[in-house]
Amino acid sequence: MWASFLNPLYDEGKCLRIKVMPKEKTYLCLCLDCGGQRQLIGNCRLCDSMQTPEAITETLIFNMELGYPTIEDAIDKFETYLDAAYEAGFKSMIVIHGYGSSGSGGGIKQTMRRHLEGNYYIPRVSNYYFGEDLKAGNEAFEELLKARSSIKKQQSHFLGNAGTSVLLLG
Repeated sequence: MWASFLNPLYDEGKCLRIKVMPKEKTYLCLCLDCGGQRQLIGNCRLCDSMQTPEAITETLIFNMELGYPTIEDAIDKFETYLDAAYEAGFKSMIVIHGYGSSGSGGGIKQTMRRHLEGNYYIPRVSNYYFGEDLKAGNEAFEELLKARSSIKKQQSHFLGNAGTSVLLLG
């Protein structure tokens, strides 16, 4: 009895389920054939167009860790999205690559950074910043904001985060 008073989800020893509404899908691009909103990769869901879409936001957030891929699979998928983002006109890309379970840097992070430092992604990537180097008010952060002021809205994804990198495209 007291449990039901303290916790309205408790009913005589049974937990009640709460139905959570699914998050509405956000489309970051426009189809150039039909004008509908669509995803970056794949055909348009409305007209089945295969034409490269147009970005309707400046920044793409890409999570390389989804599905726990191998290093090679993660890099391949990243490169596919990088090419598509560049062609669609995105100005920046926040890449979530993780920092590795050891804390010293996982294989995806190390490979990604080695490719960035080796200029492997030029001309698609014009500049890049590692999350741990970006702190509010420091020189690197101010330089990033000067180049892409709109990315400030996304700073919670990368500020001081060793598991992310910010790429400036173009």
